[in-house]
Amino acid sequence: MPFQDNKVELVGWYGSDETHALSAWTSTSREMTEEKRGRIPKLLKMLAEQGHHTVFEKSSLHFLVTVDVATHVQLLKHRIGVSINAESARYKELRDDKYYVPFDWPLEEKAKYIAFMEDALMRYHDTLDRLVKNHGMTRKRAKESARFYLPYGNQVTMDLMFNWRSFYHFLQLRMKPDAQKEVFNLAEEMLKKISEIPGNPFEHTIEAFGLTSHRVDEMTEEVEYYSPPY
Repeated sequence: MPFQDNKVELVGWYGSDETHALSAWTSTSREMTEEKRGRIPKLLKMLAEQGHHTVFEKSSLHFLVTVDVATHVQLLKHRIGVSINAESARYKELRDDKYYVPFDWPLEEKAKYIAFMEDALMRYHDTLDRLVKNHGMTRKRAKESARFYLPYGNQVTMDLMFNWRSFYHFLQLRMKPDAQKEVFNLAEEMLKKISEIPGNPFEHTIEAFGLTSHRVDEMTEEVEYYSPPY
């Protein structure tokens, strides 16, 4: 079956705690000493708490994610300090069928939903072919119009790049207890990928913004018992 969980891959990154600190120290002296290096955690905490966030724009975090269309729409709302490209059903036929199944649905509902998604994908492909072969439509127009059969559960791959300031803003909104579970889980996994970079180059930036694993665990526990009002 082509259904799968939403996925996150950390493609690359630029910068570190030291990059952020040096940006702040540009106003005085960028010369780095061991004494100044020891002051980086305290400096970053002060900058984060007092809202001096421009220094955190000097790094970049690059992800490749595969998500349902509903989560895709929420990601598109993040535009400042974020660069996004995505797989397009207008320019290509999505032959690699993939879709998301809500993890917290009962089995009987999952079965009904899977049957619906399989039918929708079959109709998408069949309609695209008929429009070209039987009705003389250009393949370009057939592709961009047949995609109307694709439901919100269909998955697309997105190329996302944040700077740390925009990433923090994303986490602020998407790791709240009232966030949709799918985008909450995505944000949590993205932060986890950053925390697991060898050498932990953003360790003190994560701490400065209060994004420690303990806090993430608390937020996850909060969202576990959240029931959407719809």
